[in-house]
Amino acid sequence: MRTWILLLRGINVGGANKVKMADLRAALTDAGFDAVASYIQSGNLVAGSNLDRAAVCNKVAAVIEAEFGFRPACLALTRRELENAMARNPFADEDDPKTVHLWFADGEPASAASNALTALAADSERWHLNAQVLYLHAPEGIARSKFAAAAERKLGVAATARNLRTVRQLLSMAESA
Repeated sequence: MRTWILLLRGINVGGANKVKMADLRAALTDAGFDAVASYIQSGNLVAGSNLDRAAVCNKVAAVIEAEFGFRPACLALTRRELENAMARNPFADEDDPKTVHLWFADGEPASAASNALTALAADSERWHLNAQVLYLHAPEGIARSKFAAAAERKLGVAATARNLRTVRQLLSMAESA
């Protein structure tokens, strides 16, 4: 059985699509996933399954739609993929892990992404694009960052971001699974 790190979009954000993580873990366990664990309330899961990547995301989204009435976007990563993303993180040594964000892209970013992203970065922001992961160090936060607001659109593929603290926690959970 493979351990999957599942990054869901639009769960418990801005008061919409409210889901209690205990209920979500129970629904996924009932649907056949193994050792389902969650981290915070915003769609970060670790679960075991023999299904492939696409089937895992389709099944998770279908379960959520049937149980909670909406269908979130889902990105599934293997532990090795998450380990590789962490190993390539050029900002891993930053003091505050909440200032480093990783966007995990669901496919190869557009060829023009680098030029478009460069134009958006504030003077205080540093970023790096490596295969299907975009790294951003934003010491002033991402709430008002033009870069963060437009990153997915400029990548040209669906992507979801997590801060470094969350990624570290998910990796730890996956290693324990």
